[in-house]
Amino acid sequence: MSPESLISSRLDFRGRITVVATAVSFFVIIVSLLVVDGFRREIRGGIGSLMGDVQLTADVVETSDSLLSAIMAVKGVESVTPAIYRTAVVKTDAGLQGVLVKGLPMEGESLTVSIPKSLSRKLGVGPGDALTTYFIGEKVKVRKFSVSEVSSDMLLPDDRAIVQVPLADLQRVNGWDSTLVSALEVGLLPRYDDASAQRAKAQELSAASSLRADAAVDRYSRLFEWLGLLDYNVAAILLLMTLVAGFNMVSGLLIMLFRNTGTIGTLKALGMGNRGLAKVFLRVASGVTLKGLAWGGGAAAVFALVQSTTHVLRLNPENYFVSYVPVDVNVLKIIAVCAAAYAVIMLILLLPTLFISRVDPAETVRVK
Repeated sequence: MSPESLISSRLDFRGRITVVATAVSFFVIIVSLLVVDGFRREIRGGIGSLMGDVQLTADVVETSDSLLSAIMAVKGVESVTPAIYRTAVVKTDAGLQGVLVKGLPMEGESLTVSIPKSLSRKLGVGPGDALTTYFIGEKVKVRKFSVSEVSSDMLLPDDRAIVQVPLADLQRVNGWDSTLVSALEVGLLPRYDDASAQRAKAQELSAASSLRADAAVDRYSRLFEWLGLLDYNVAAILLLMTLVAGFNMVSGLLIMLFRNTGTIGTLKALGMGNRGLAKVFLRVASGVTLKGLAWGGGAAAVFALVQSTTHVLRLNPENYFVSYVPVDVNVLKIIAVCAAAYAVIMLILLLPTLFISRVDPAETVRVK
């Protein structure tokens, strides 16, 4: 064991408030990462499930094995789903409501419909209830659907309610055969979730399919701009909390240095240099910082577990697009950010160690 390690193990850091403040700072840092990654996952996943990451459209899309194979051959494509969209009006005892009816390949009986919770509450209908739907066109076509499911939903910026029905039902409404659809919804691998990657994939898919391609980041730019603002806010929080933790540690280390002035003078008299003494106190401060990191990380892990299983913290979906505070654990990102914060704190702690060079062993030893 080196002399610095031996001496630092004998020194007592009594700044419990500093440990608590450091733990709180790391807790806020980690929770900020959990929440912003959770929002990104929920919003990207919600939009992907509603309209796909990239939507391929034409006046009418004729599906074929060769077209689907060409799309799936594009690197990064995870899934391709045929869909039909029709605007309609639904009627219940509560009144009328405009909706977007989406036909998808679905298992189950014909003339069944899955509706979002927001629409279920608004119309007062649930599983087993009838939902009379009017499709407006050259002729008004009426279909009486039965509600099979009430699903959780993410409110879109334009407040459209999307109800899902079997694809074949809408093909019959439109008078189309089984090969014709409105669009192909393409799901991408998670690593293509940023704006530039999605737009690049949209261009590739358009070239591969000869269809018009729209990326989700362009169709729902408001949502992705909001996520960008969250990233800026989180970056500010990370910087602020790192500085708070750093300056809390500075005050704690200064108190420790002042309390051990006699020890510093004695060690200098015994031949230990300023650099060696700085290492002693930085080792102590490093241990305190890591203890705060451990406590803060543990509290953040408990928060993530509780929130992900109970959704105890709720949100207004009209403002935040989801009904609860989402969390997503990206272990590598958390480790990288905490390591960077730890490194910044240790750099800040170099400032109070300059006090060591000002300690005169002759004066401190004489006082004792």
